[in-house]
Amino acid sequence: MRVARIVIQNFRTFASLDVNVADDLCCIIGENNTGKTAILRAIQICLDNMLPSTFRALLREDIHSAVDISNPSQVLIGIELTGFEGRVNEEALVSTWKTAPDRARIFYRFRPRPSVREQLASGDIAHGTLTLEDYQWEIRGGGDPAIDLTEIDWDEEGIGESVRFADLQSYLLVNLPALRDVENDLRNPRQSPLIRLIEAFEIDVTEQDALIAVLDEANQAIARSATIAEIAAAIDTRFKEVSGPAFEMNATLGLSAATFRAIMRNLKIILSDRSLTSFEPGRNGLGMNNILYIAILMEYLQRRVALNRSAGQLILIEEPEAHLHPQLQYSLIAALRAIGVQTILTSHSTQVTSQVPLSSIVSLTKRDDATIAAGNLALNATLTAPEIADLERYLDATKSALLYARKVMLVEGPAEMFLVPALIEQVYGVKLERLGISVIAIHGVHFDVYSKLFRAGSLEKKCAIVADADMKPSDAEDFDPEIDAPDLSALAGEFVSVFLGATTFELELVSVGRLPMLIETVRALGAPQILAQMERGLAALHRGEMELDDEVALRVELGRITLNAAKRFGKARFAQIAARYAHLATDLPVYIEHAYEWLTE
Repeated sequence: MRVARIVIQNFRTFASLDVNVADDLCCIIGENNTGKTAILRAIQICLDNMLPSTFRALLREDIHSAVDISNPSQVLIGIELTGFEGRVNEEALVSTWKTAPDRARIFYRFRPRPSVREQLASGDIAHGTLTLEDYQWEIRGGGDPAIDLTEIDWDEEGIGESVRFADLQSYLLVNLPALRDVENDLRNPRQSPLIRLIEAFEIDVTEQDALIAVLDEANQAIARSATIAEIAAAIDTRFKEVSGPAFEMNATLGLSAATFRAIMRNLKIILSDRSLTSFEPGRNGLGMNNILYIAILMEYLQRRVALNRSAGQLILIEEPEAHLHPQLQYSLIAALRAIGVQTILTSHSTQVTSQVPLSSIVSLTKRDDATIAAGNLALNATLTAPEIADLERYLDATKSALLYARKVMLVEGPAEMFLVPALIEQVYGVKLERLGISVIAIHGVHFDVYSKLFRAGSLEKKCAIVADADMKPSDAEDFDPEIDAPDLSALAGEFVSVFLGATTFELELVSVGRLPMLIETVRALGAPQILAQMERGLAALHRGEMELDDEVALRVELGRITLNAAKRFGKARFAQIAARYAHLATDLPVYIEHAYEWLTE
């Protein structure tokens, strides 16, 4: 059984949220304060029987700021579930929650309490006079499937069956918050996955007694030590003296009380690697302890399924990348995808998003009016299955930055990626990333697939496509521009604008304001003949004694020289060196300037 849909109304940052969850692994991404943690807490409110009731009785800050609680209203959180048919325990759990074959729902409402609703209906209480004390929460399941979760009003009555916490005891929700104290959790008998795993193995009484005997024998051996016995006697005497005869107790020293529960509580994981042997997790780094904790948890969850005690399981993880080396992030995501238990996680890591299918990504974006746009990227109706497969290959750890950026400038290759941010910083005195703008090189001219991501219901953020007039890929053969060149202007839409140069990027770089940068680039690359030609050309342009046609011809020639130099040393290498001298530039190519102005307007 897995979560298939999440509906939230008036909870924290969400006035309204309605997202579908397509996979067993769901990765929620978005900038800070877009509600990633709020979604996990909302799921807990509906499904976590271990969540204290105090967290279900909302505070004012848990209610969306636009809601006036003095007038009757409600916070609604709804979860739709699927994948339970044919699984006896799960079918039993959701039997009264079903709304369709293999579809069930559970929903939480925080609204005026029944007595208050009656008095509102009779007029004994006036609208505009309610306080938070007039509200209470309830959890129900099922109900008339003709009434969608988004259509349930605050005064709607008789929808669904009441859900008791006892009903949820067989459903296990594990919540792993960000910046958790793994070492302490492993020691805490109420939270330790190690203790739960030991219990799941159901060690029989005979084996328990044998372990108790081992501990009892060890305690007796310790007690026979003369010094230990002397210390124990001293403690016992002083303890009785302080407590007095009415409260005295006997005290001794030992490893632990000789009970099986004490053995479980005191078992420790012992680790070794090439540099250290037999050390406790306290010697570990935070990242490896996180991996250890999740590994034990995974084993426990699978053991629970094998024992046929599970009526559904769900893992919630905030920022699993915390303290993890990038390659460990890869390993963890691969393990979570393979475990067979649904996991919903939040992340800021491009390493994570590069390893999950597009269908698993739910993107949150803050609109200009402060509302939150949310969408499952793979449910974008404009994307075909082959295009989704292409995007999953393209979105490596570098290009995945476009999923996190507030605004995006898509460029063709590394030359633009190196040089455009440096030029903008020099001309405008700003760093693009501080403005929430990321420059992403797609290493080609296939902008069409990327542009489809930027639309309502997917990535509702500005995307500027910046390209030159040469649409021929650098490694293409027999390229016919009339047939093969993409029509980039057709990609413009509500969130996408296209900015095209008149020639190639290298030719567009040639101007009086940018020639000093290019001259120093050529000097650094060690091309004296090209350097001399460019210096003569810049001097001639500065003199301003040429006819207009001659000046145009000189600019074209300087552009040709620049392009040849870039090809000779490699366009990416040329741009990388040019970025070093961007401080000598005084202006931008016009089409890049227009793209920047559109993104920042």
